Amino acid sequence: MRKYTGLIVALVATLLLTAIVVTPSVIEAARNSSVKKKPSKATNYTVAGPGNTITVGQSVQNDTSPPLRDMKQKQVEKKAEKEANENPKVPATLKHKDSPDTAVQGSSFTSQLATSMPATSLNFDGVPFPGVGCNCAPPDTNGEVGATQYVQIVNEGYQVFNKTTGASQLGPSGITTLWGGFGGVCETAGAGDPVALYDQIDNRWIISQFAGASVPTDECIAVSTTSDATGSYNRYDFHLGNNFFDYPHVSVWPDAYYMSMNVFNSAGTAFLGPQPFAFDRAKMLQGVPATFITTGVTGGSNEDVYLPSDLDGSILPPIGAPATFVEFPSTGAYRVFHFHVDFATPANSSFTLFASPAAAGFSLLCSTTRSCVPQSGTTNKVDGIGDRLMFRLAYRNFGDHEAVVGNYSVSSGGVSGVRWFELRDVTNGPVTKFQESTYQPDTTWRWMGSAAMDQQGNLALGYSASSSSINPQIRYAGRLFTDPLNTLAQAESTLFSGAGSQTGTLNRWGDYSDLTVDPVDDCTFWYTQEYIPSNGSFNWRTRIGSFKFPGCGGSPTPTPTPTPSGTPTPPPTPTPTPTPTPTPNPLPNAPSNLTATGVSASQINLSWTDNSGNETGFKIERCQGNNCTNFVEIAQVGADTTSYPNGGLATNMFYRYRVRAFNAAGDSAYSNIARGKTLSH
Repeated sequence: MRKYTGLIVALVATLLLTAIVVTPSVIEAARNSSVKKKPSKATNYTVAGPGNTITVGQSVQNDTSPPLRDMKQKQVEKKAEKEANENPKVPATLKHKDSPDTAVQGSSFTSQLATSMPATSLNFDGVPFPGVGCNCAPPDTNGEVGATQYVQIVNEGYQVFNKTTGASQLGPSGITTLWGGFGGVCETAGAGDPVALYDQIDNRWIISQFAGASVPTDECIAVSTTSDATGSYNRYDFHLGNNFFDYPHVSVWPDAYYMSMNVFNSAGTAFLGPQPFAFDRAKMLQGVPATFITTGVTGGSNEDVYLPSDLDGSILPPIGAPATFVEFPSTGAYRVFHFHVDFATPANSSFTLFASPAAAGFSLLCSTTRSCVPQSGTTNKVDGIGDRLMFRLAYRNFGDHEAVVGNYSVSSGGVSGVRWFELRDVTNGPVTKFQESTYQPDTTWRWMGSAAMDQQGNLALGYSASSSSINPQIRYAGRLFTDPLNTLAQAESTLFSGAGSQTGTLNRWGDYSDLTVDPVDDCTFWYTQEYIPSNGSFNWRTRIGSFKFPGCGGSPTPTPTPTPSGTPTPPPTPTPTPTPTPTPNPLPNAPSNLTATGVSASQINLSWTDNSGNETGFKIERCQGNNCTNFVEIAQVGADTTSYPNGGLATNMFYRYRVRAFNAAGDSAYSNIARGKTLSH
């Protein structure tokens, strides 16, 4: 053995030297590979569906970013000022036949009202021009409120605010900050039309915008890993195809993130039709490669465009309910479509017409031009966009009925008015138009609206207002659920008055605005839109305001009736015999024996024992994780209910649940905590 000792020592020394030299290079190569991968276009494929050809697309690339607050924030860049191209008119509206507005709420009704809209609780400036990432107009202002923050997004920047104080927590910064180090068109060729949403089912933020080297062919979507908008994000690039995919509007639904697109040929010269998309929400919450499903362009170039419904409130849609899309009613009907998506077996997916409730007659706004809304102090007019529904299409499940509310701008009484509507029972049917009205109380032009409902069914509507005698303003109106149908009986308030008008060659305005509802109290509305601080071009500002109807979340305080002046004092009234104070309704007993059983890759079924006979219903709370404690209410069910199917969950994931009963006296104690896990396939 001794004669081999020298050889062995030499061999070991050689191997050690090689390891010392090579290993750091291998580690660095692996580190670089994990930090940034070169994206490649994924191959989309088609399958035959029940009524459509289904296209399935794999994410081109995905990763998880560092915390957004730790990334280098993109600042204002010096670029030439530019106005975005006019939104191409949708040809389908050319077949619309104007008719008298039979649903107008005009001055005869409004003059009888006293302004009762609540004042704003917070009212502060958002992202200003140049929008950080580009010196462009319009800002495409939108945003949403989350658990503790408000996120506003514009072309092409974002800012995160503390929702309690309005103080800035991050930004304003360019949206490209979020895509730093990601590669591909999401990092280098973001093109705007951004959307910020809050997925309150799992307390996540969604940030999206389209992108493309020459025309927008990709959709870039980032889903936060926590409820903190300044934290890390699961980032995705989806290559949709080779057409010009315009005006993306994303929504939250339990089984997917849905999106509508207005599709043009690659040159942007010919409208091909609207197209729906569904992105695999469960995979995106986990940060793993995900797919999208689309049925392709629907109806062709003669079809009106539509929006997907976006979930509000703590009660989820019925289990397995399809996503609802509603189409602009140039045909005289609100055409309601159902998108059934099946990521496991894409061929089972379908996009079908479900109902067509009639819309009241109206006249198109600015049918021959987009530049039609007057402003004070200038002959320059701004964009009306009267050929599509405005963002968002807000969905809410009240337990005994579903409601979808939306709006669009119409010509009424010689000015623009906001036509708002409420459709009911859109997933199970029969679909009905519960109410609709055009808010046009005077000679001021109102347009570019956004509508939503709170937990009580009170409705609010935010919009822009302008005329030849006033600069553009941000206003809001609303109705209580007890008000007469088809009326915004609480009248109107001004959120902010611009001190200038948009002048020069600029005509584009807003593109959309956004009214959202606080997911914590489910009562407070948050609205954001643009304004002009002084006459000029490329100097827009944005504003954010919140307000809440009195009584939401509790019993409204009765309004005292004043005693008329000079009324004689009545004689003393004999003291009546005291009436025994009724025994208050006791709290219900806590439920028990709660179990949580995973039945599929996206659903856990709950069951419990009802131990009381005086409950109004049960509140169900959930948190995500093996030992989580941050419970959030996800649903309420009625009295005597002892089970609940919780769908739309992430695959192979632990969840914890607890349940308590409630009635008019308050809430019971909690049940035991039950833990369940979704299946892995």
